[in-house]
Amino acid sequence: MKVNTQSVNFTADGKLIDFIQKRMDKLDMYYDKIIQSDVYLKVENTSDKENKIFEAKVSVPGDSFVVKKQCKSFEEGTDSAIASLERQLKKRKEKLRAKVR
Repeated sequence: MKVNTQSVNFTADGKLIDFIQKRMDKLDMYYDKIIQSDVYLKVENTSDKENKIFEAKVSVPGDSFVVKKQCKSFEEGTDSAIASLERQLKKRKEKLRAKVR
């Protein structure tokens, strides 16, 4: 799956982009009809330690899922956002299976 990654107001490291790509690729195991996914990385100008914002939009036929997480690091945000997306995709797949029966 192609992941479009955009970093706002900073340049993302290649390792970070690879990390995000690997994690997003795992979503294919839960739902194989993903059309595309967009990831936005933002850094807020606050004194908070949790100033990194990870936002992901995953498009599937007829719907799209958006998850936004604010954490201390982008890796942490990626992991929690992917976990949330996994739950949403599993739920959607179950609903589709229920309709088919």
